[in-house]
Amino acid sequence: MNEQMPAPTTRVLKSIYKKNSLDKENVVSLQTDTLCVSVCNFKTMEESKSFNHNYLENFLHTIRARGRYSFTLEELKKEFDLPYPTIKQSLYRLKVKTRVSQIRQGFYVIVPPEYSALETLPTVMFIDSMMKYLNKPYYVGLLSAAALHGAAHQQPMTDFVVTQAPAPRNTSNKKLKIVYYAKKTLLGEGIIQKKTPAGYVNVSSPELTAFDLLENIHTFGINRITTVLQELYEEMHPSRLSKIAKLIDNKANIQRLGYILDTVVNNEKLANSLYKVLSRTSFSSVPLSPQKGRKGQIESKWKIIINVQIESDL
Repeated sequence: MNEQMPAPTTRVLKSIYKKNSLDKENVVSLQTDTLCVSVCNFKTMEESKSFNHNYLENFLHTIRARGRYSFTLEELKKEFDLPYPTIKQSLYRLKVKTRVSQIRQGFYVIVPPEYSALETLPTVMFIDSMMKYLNKPYYVGLLSAAALHGAAHQQPMTDFVVTQAPAPRNTSNKKLKIVYYAKKTLLGEGIIQKKTPAGYVNVSSPELTAFDLLENIHTFGINRITTVLQELYEEMHPSRLSKIAKLIDNKANIQRLGYILDTVVNNEKLANSLYKVLSRTSFSSVPLSPQKGRKGQIESKWKIIINVQIESDL
């Protein structure tokens, strides 16, 4: 069956035939070439549509190949000359597929298949990139740091990050919870780095972690802190503990930590390293638990008012 060419194409070819006296065979050849160009143009248009649809997935594949797990909205705007609603719609499609997760405004993480059930990444795999994005110094601290050092008897459901004041707004949703604690200054002496699949992350040393916990005793309580210290002390070193103690502007917490290490943990070396720091100056009696008042027997060495009996979970 002979198919009719589209009218415009037929007119063009007939004109060429009359002007150049082409035979029918050459006309058929021209017709075939013309239709081939049309088909090729159609394929190019379809490929372009496919690129526009998958541009973001291609971008994610590229940055994952570089070892990265996170990206920002600003990066996408610079990479693609597209309207914001278009980018937003593409991000929404990937969020529905659990391919990406939004941690905070403008900051996203890529969710590999092994974390699809979690629907996000563990905090330690993106916190370094995010805090750089926020231009804030930081370290993973408190119970989160203790868990990274092996004191995971009470695995925290919340991630704790210490940063310089003012602290960012806490991150809280059904996928994860991050609480930020603010300090005027961060002690560089007590910050170490731990390797993760996404790179290195700042973490408080075991010694700094112990003091940070006591600094937030109203939040965590003396019993929970003691339970953590009974596991954490194995990673602590007397010389490092002494160095941190000299930088801590809180004699009461040096006394409390020394008392717990001495009488509950029963580690003489760690306790003595703190007592040497205290003995160089005068110090007054302090309650073991600040929440319980000052009534109780005073322990003579550390001048601790025993106003509560420690009840550890271990």
